[in-house]
Amino acid sequence: MAFTPLHDRVLVERVESDDKTAGGLIIPDSAKEKPAEGLVVAVGAGAKDDDGDRIAMDVKAGDKILFGKWSGTEVTIDGKEMLIMKESDILGIVA
Repeated sequence: MAFTPLHDRVLVERVESDDKTAGGLIIPDSAKEKPAEGLVVAVGAGAKDDDGDRIAMDVKAGDKILFGKWSGTEVTIDGKEMLIMKESDILGIVA
């Protein structure tokens, strides 16, 4: 199924975290936190300002981003768990 977010919304796929810490300890599934890092899959056209002009989006498909722990709405698209969030929920782009 093809999905295109509207306005200033972004479709994000979470990036899985490592199963080990930097020191080599294995983290069990029950202790893992959901990562706040993801890949942008699709972006909307952008919000409109008071004059009706589109505000350009700062992110694009393929960008690796950081977002808040409780950001977005979880959805399942084509069997994959994804997030839909506003562009303002994104904290930054990872270079």
